[in-house]
Amino acid sequence: MEDTVAAVSTPRGKGGVALLRVSGPEAVAVASAVFLPKNGKPLSEAEPRRALYGQIRSADGDIIDDGLATVFRAPASFTGEDTVEICCHGGILLTETVLTALFAAGARPAGAGEFTKRAFLNGKLDLSAAEALGKLLEAQTRDQLILAHAGMGGRTGEKCRAIYEKLRHLLASVYVTIDYPDEDLADMSREEITAAFAECAAELRRLCDSYRTGHAIAEGLRTVICGKPNVGKSSLFNLLVGRDAAIVTDVEGTTRDVLTASASAGRVTLNLCDTAGLHDTEDRVEQLGVARTRGELERAELVLAVFDASAEPDENDRKLIDALQKQPATVIAVCNKTDCTGGRIPAAWQGIFAHTVALSAKSGEGMAALCRLIDGLFTDGAIDLREDVVLTGARQHAAALRACDACEDGVAALAAGYPLDACCTDAEVAMSALAELDGRAVSEDIVSEIFSHFCVGK
Repeated sequence: MEDTVAAVSTPRGKGGVALLRVSGPEAVAVASAVFLPKNGKPLSEAEPRRALYGQIRSADGDIIDDGLATVFRAPASFTGEDTVEICCHGGILLTETVLTALFAAGARPAGAGEFTKRAFLNGKLDLSAAEALGKLLEAQTRDQLILAHAGMGGRTGEKCRAIYEKLRHLLASVYVTIDYPDEDLADMSREEITAAFAECAAELRRLCDSYRTGHAIAEGLRTVICGKPNVGKSSLFNLLVGRDAAIVTDVEGTTRDVLTASASAGRVTLNLCDTAGLHDTEDRVEQLGVARTRGELERAELVLAVFDASAEPDENDRKLIDALQKQPATVIAVCNKTDCTGGRIPAAWQGIFAHTVALSAKSGEGMAALCRLIDGLFTDGAIDLREDVVLTGARQHAAALRACDACEDGVAALAAGYPLDACCTDAEVAMSALAELDGRAVSEDIVSEIFSHFCVGK
């Protein structure tokens, strides 16, 4: 990158300290126009990675604050470029004044995620590690933090590169055998090539399977709470989010719009939607709410269908049951009001769905069992989030799946007795997908899209 960028890297607002970052070939020169070290030496002579105390001046030359500056010389910086970090007091006007001075000295405003993008483009981290950093900034649960931090360690990229090298070695042996069929130059026999292909396919299948857990924790499940009016949907919503987020009354149709919030069930993140009661109504406003409920159900990954266990199923219940039995999403029947049934699920509500739990939204009894069920359905308990490679994004999963399918196709071709060259294309497709997964061969559009979701200053 030929230009130099600057941004405030701490959140906007009043605080004890604010940090501004400058990165690029002219970073030290730009920062020198704003920061005057107290030791009287120019910033260009500063020892790398050592904080210097000094004065900070505005674009007009006025001294406006005292602070610290640290110089990081390329390539030993986060971005891989010359970088200067300036710390000043955390006033809103103050930080904006310092940033304006940096722009006046020749820096341009950094775009969203531009510092991390520069780190990726300069080879300081691979794309999967950069994506993990983005998830670390957005983490809302302990397990999201653990998973994101593990991803930042680069294990996903290391796994991809290891499989890539196995395929490259395999492919080289195949090409040698094809080009010199009468000479014993290849270092792998057909049986060894087939076994190596199968090993790569198995590793990739395990990697693909990890996405179910990674997605459930890192991205979260689109979860719809549905049921007829007044069965306790909003009460369940409030129990899951841990606060009175939804209004609860005995009046049917209290919830008329879709309410959203995030919650945890075990290790799983739930992107919750509390919906209007599903029933036949002449009320125009309620009809709109019912229509939105049906729309949310079409997009759901998990449906928590709430029923009143203290009453027999009626026509509205039966209509909902019929609709949910055709639903591709995972459905859990939540039989509420079991405080009225002695904690039991009456026979009329048993055996309808594959997954059913008893709940008293009034007392909270049954919530632990519901959370355990959700966690067990969507996460693999054998996965160690700190140690195992876990895919957390749809882009990663799609690339790994293409590589896995290609390897499995290659194994099938060799097992069917096809010539060795039949698997060459499969190996090349798998290698291309792996290179896309860790960012070695990915389009600029995809890179820009990934970093556009980062905050400015990161």
